[in-house]
Amino acid sequence: MQLFLALCFLLGIPSGAPEIHSLKYFLTASTQVPNFPEYVEVGLVDEHQITHFDSNTQRFVLKQDWMNQVTEELSTYSERETQRNLATQQSFKGNIEIAKERFNQTGGLHLVQYMYGCEWDDETGEVNGYEQFGFDGEDFLIYDLKTETYIAPVQQAVPTKHNWDNDKALIAYTKNYLTTDCVDWLKKYVEFGRSSLMRKDLPSVSLLQKTPSSPLTCHATGFYPDRADLFWKKDEEELHEDVVKGEILPNHDGSFQMSVDLDLSGLKDEDWGRYSCVFHLAGGQEVSKRLDKRDIRTNWKTNDGGVNIGAVVGGVLGAIAVVVLAGFGFIIYKKTQPKGSRGTSKSDTSSSSGEEAMQSMLKTSS
Repeated sequence: MQLFLALCFLLGIPSGAPEIHSLKYFLTASTQVPNFPEYVEVGLVDEHQITHFDSNTQRFVLKQDWMNQVTEELSTYSERETQRNLATQQSFKGNIEIAKERFNQTGGLHLVQYMYGCEWDDETGEVNGYEQFGFDGEDFLIYDLKTETYIAPVQQAVPTKHNWDNDKALIAYTKNYLTTDCVDWLKKYVEFGRSSLMRKDLPSVSLLQKTPSSPLTCHATGFYPDRADLFWKKDEEELHEDVVKGEILPNHDGSFQMSVDLDLSGLKDEDWGRYSCVFHLAGGQEVSKRLDKRDIRTNWKTNDGGVNIGAVVGGVLGAIAVVVLAGFGFIIYKKTQPKGSRGTSKSDTSSSSGEEAMQSMLKTSS
């Protein structure tokens, strides 16, 4: 689902610009997906996971220490969210069956996805909101805040669009939630988590190579947050050929590391100075390291009598080897709203067929 993925991996804004904060919730209900819960919900603030619930554990979990301030302010927060998720889990099982009927499908693997949230510019005060529904990896229904109507990317969603567009109370509720309630909770979360959410650490960047014929590795470690990029460029152009980029991995201290390899086999000696490895952190900060043979850490002894620093490289690679990989598997849903839980049920009844699609998409808050 292209729109979903794009919203899941926003990288921030240039340095010096006002900070744009976001609160997003993602929900997925599924059938016959091996080793995956039938229902999962996750909340994110500025791309940091803050909450998690799934049908396997039946538990609502806070994923950031600073989120405990929410429970101190609202003692019923976790219990209320647990009960809401249990109810929503049952509702979304029905949504899958309804969607299958709409698409004339029977058994097999199926997914219903729901994403919504808001953004807030802390300098201009500008806000924005979004809400999307999907079925089996394709967009099903999208809310347009500007026109206060729903967009139906597929024919099967048209009856739902018409019914929801004509429900003026629902449209008013959705607009108010996305532009007011959601933003109020986003501001609260940003206040509670400011020290963590605003943290930005630049990495140390090293050039590593096992042998003269091995690819050259640019390794960046110690950066935070994990919304970052590492790439090779020649002159001012980013390279995509002869480059292999690794995943972002967590360090034991909460920071992150990543690496990108460059194939040197076709590189001429006179061109070395034209290459550089660039680390880019969300927010615009960069660290650039120009390609220089004298800066390469290697585990072979150079022909000109250079020092064998294999022990150094071994230590670096050893540190990488013991990193514990942290998986953030699936991202899901939740709505927040001050002073207690409030829910409405979206139902879609077609006057011609009597079918219902995407009903009971609960709009609750925390």
